[in-house]
Amino acid sequence: MSDLLLACISQGQLSLEGNGGGQILESTFGRSLRDRAAEIYNRHAWKTQGRGGQSLSRALRATPEHDPGDFRIAITSVTRGSHPGELLYTLETDEISGVFARDAEGVEKRLFHTADFRVRHLDVHPDGAEIAVSIAYRNGMENLAVLKADGSGLTEVTDGDSRDQAPRWAPGPGRRLVFQSSGMGRDPHGRLARHGPFSIQQLDLDTGAIACLAQAARFDFVAPRIAADGALYYIRRPNRSAPPPPSLGMAFQQTALLPFRILWVIGKLINLSVEQRTGTPLVPGKGIAEQDFTTPRSWVLMRQNGDSPEQAETIAEGVRAFDWASDGSVVYCDGFAVHRIPAGGGAAAKVLAGENIDFIAAV
Repeated sequence: MSDLLLACISQGQLSLEGNGGGQILESTFGRSLRDRAAEIYNRHAWKTQGRGGQSLSRALRATPEHDPGDFRIAITSVTRGSHPGELLYTLETDEISGVFARDAEGVEKRLFHTADFRVRHLDVHPDGAEIAVSIAYRNGMENLAVLKADGSGLTEVTDGDSRDQAPRWAPGPGRRLVFQSSGMGRDPHGRLARHGPFSIQQLDLDTGAIACLAQAARFDFVAPRIAADGALYYIRRPNRSAPPPPSLGMAFQQTALLPFRILWVIGKLINLSVEQRTGTPLVPGKGIAEQDFTTPRSWVLMRQNGDSPEQAETIAEGVRAFDWASDGSVVYCDGFAVHRIPAGGGAAAKVLAGENIDFIAAV
């Protein structure tokens, strides 16, 4: 992996892996927010400490400040910038989110931040002039937006009751974006009830034309990218929200399993009650650190040359995220390791072992 440098996101933390080691990249902006939260907490801690302080706090109807140890800072996406060694990433807390750039010397620059929505999934145009992002609103709707390289001029380029995510610039002339999109269904009160399968769409920003590149009722097509030769890459995974086709056998099976599911729920409640009272569960289970974060093998990386997903070929199985290295090789992660497929094809080789890797970008 000596020639490969990877930016990895694991449970909201960003690290740089390669050159014989790894380094956690802490956001200067995120650290300043945490320090500010600690300052406010310490300044008002006396109001809730001790019996007298608690009484005064209740009398003043003061709202206790949050423990700074619980202050959430998460890196949600990362991509290489337009300059050598540069990284761009999105960061969010419970209150704000934004777009940040980090140069080769490790200096961070805040390009954009807001409390009105969450900024996620970003990609830099090959000419470096624009950045595409997805923005998520509190009502569940997600749109694509474009902003200038300096973070100004954010403009939404999609709308409607849908979840538009993961924009990527298509190579070649013009300004085209490929992205994943899912229609949203709401109940009579306007609340989000469910969403449909993710399809791959292409938007021509110059003409406004939209074309569907991949779609199927039983699958989600996510994380699309178009290679220099025009091939469409994406991850295909089963769409769990799609209702199974009705059958008499399935109805009988669900009815037969109902008593066992009720007993399972009762057992879980008893186990939880014992753990809350004694601190030890009645039936030991896996803790968070022991849970299996390996991606299911049904999440497959596909390469589509034609117009139909049925003609696409499987590149790898158990893929959570992927990217291309500078030599054209494909790198992908399955949650616990990063693998590399040579540019000319061939068997994948493991190049990095890690823990709970959610996202990767070749720098």
